[in-house]
Amino acid sequence: MDWKQAWSTTTTTTNSALDALAPTCAPFAARWDREAERRAQLRTPENLKALMAAQREHNSARSTAAMARNQRSAARKASNNPLSGTRRAARTADKAARQHHSQARSVLKAARKNYPATLAARAVHAHTAHAVPGALASWLMSETTHALTLWPASVSAGLIGLNVAGLWLGRRQPSVRLDDGMTAEERRLASRLDPSFWVQNADARGLSGTVPTPAKLTPAGLVSHVRLDGRWTPKTFRAKADEIRALLGARTDLRMEITSGSHGDRATITLRTRSAADGIDLNGWEPGAPWGIDTITGEPVMVPLGRRMLIAGTSGSGKSWSTRALLAEGSEPEDHRLIVIDPKRVEALNWEHRARTAISPDDVLDVTDELVAEMHERLELIPRGQDVIQISAERPRLTVFVDEGAEVISMARKTRVKGTKDEPGDPDWSRIMENLSTLARMARAAEIILIWATQKPTMDAKGGIDPQISAQITYRAALALSTSAESRVVFGEDATERGWHAHELPMPGVAMLRSGPRAKPHPIMTRAFSPADVIALPARPIWHREPSTPAVSPLRLVKESTTATETPAPASNRDRVRQAVQDGARTLRDITDRTGINKGTVSREIKALTSTGAVRKTADGGLTVDEAA
Repeated sequence: MDWKQAWSTTTTTTNSALDALAPTCAPFAARWDREAERRAQLRTPENLKALMAAQREHNSARSTAAMARNQRSAARKASNNPLSGTRRAARTADKAARQHHSQARSVLKAARKNYPATLAARAVHAHTAHAVPGALASWLMSETTHALTLWPASVSAGLIGLNVAGLWLGRRQPSVRLDDGMTAEERRLASRLDPSFWVQNADARGLSGTVPTPAKLTPAGLVSHVRLDGRWTPKTFRAKADEIRALLGARTDLRMEITSGSHGDRATITLRTRSAADGIDLNGWEPGAPWGIDTITGEPVMVPLGRRMLIAGTSGSGKSWSTRALLAEGSEPEDHRLIVIDPKRVEALNWEHRARTAISPDDVLDVTDELVAEMHERLELIPRGQDVIQISAERPRLTVFVDEGAEVISMARKTRVKGTKDEPGDPDWSRIMENLSTLARMARAAEIILIWATQKPTMDAKGGIDPQISAQITYRAALALSTSAESRVVFGEDATERGWHAHELPMPGVAMLRSGPRAKPHPIMTRAFSPADVIALPARPIWHREPSTPAVSPLRLVKESTTATETPAPASNRDRVRQAVQDGARTLRDITDRTGINKGTVSREIKALTSTGAVRKTADGGLTVDEAA
């Protein structure tokens, strides 16, 4: 029937409107009920007896004070001498009676406070104070104008109606419709975020003056917007996180976010009871696959190639597993090459078939020296009007992955062993960090990209981030960190204020990525890539810097052979050292001067060649090649 449908629609609309008004009136009703309960608890028989005794004592003191006042007046009339005995006695008695009356009045006031009138009686008295004058004013105005004047009485009746309606709406239980897809935990939390429950129990937790809206279920969990009254601000409300968690009865490991709302007097509570990434397979990797999934919006998160990046995460946070997908992407295309610097050796071993690896201090110094030389050469090749060099298979983009940053910094601070007449000593290890800092500052245009990973995102003496390198980073990612101070180092000084709380992330595999001023602090479920997955990847060309060759003169008239010849592979450091000895170099210093290799590497290669018998020491301490070998 049409009328039934209309009635149902009207009822639904009315209930929705009343449900929307109920949270607004809930604080008023809660305060009314608390005051009514307080008064009811004070109205005990003992307090009633005390009130009646105080009233009797007050009546008696008032009568005595009136009698003493009359006697003093009579004494004044009887004698004009203020020092007469009669007037002095009357004056003393009047003073004592007035003091007794004042004391009795104070006791009566306290007794009335201890045995107050009911709140309903107070409301009747208050409304009578304006209802009676309002009705009388309406009658008198109607008599004067000979027309019915209702506005004084109607205003009074409206005030009474507002009081009654406010109490009824505030006590009304909103018809909260919970989504059928809610779990039992979500239903319990949603019921505690109901305004009626919150207002009744907030005072005990020190949260009076805050009223939430009914919780809404989103793909990322439950969301409720809270109105803040009086002294509250979003910052002070956030500081009450422990009390809010206790009021909701939420699990201690349930992630709860309290952020600023749409207005200055609003805050938002988000309970991460679920993730938008649930059900999405993030194991393994394939070219072009996203780095992770935003757990709030469900959108894929891509990290473009060619971005300088900082990745931080405490031990066990899944930093290595989350980073491997980026390294696989950076070594997959034909015009990309990967360099892995890993003093801990574990991660570098996984990438030996796909990247150039550097583990020892000598290796790290060699590769960073080569990278700086390559950078300067590439910068000279950038044509006018362009910002970066054009990458190709001959000039590929080089992604330099440093894992772990703290160990590399410690390596660069290694004490240098001084050389002797026969031994050249250690190279300048501090050049490692000088090279890496130079790459961070200048190498982007040369398409040499630095990715810095560390478990210790601090900049102190034992930290894992160099300040010069950190200043050049554009993409900042963090998995679970230990402290809020580490979150600020990774994401900036405004990290705590803007919600970049990486120290609150669960482990493992959940990260935050700040890629610009518009990035949001959403948790990201990252792709998991195991060491076995890395080893199973196909091999890729390994980058080594080739020595520069002089350009061919355009005036050369000799016809060159058109026969295709295979380009020889670049000589290794060991071959170069052996060749230098064969060419007549007899000391380490001579070899270093001829090859341009740093002294530490030369010393290591000489030891290896000596142990194999390819090079031997002569009686005078020189070096020579063993032709038989």
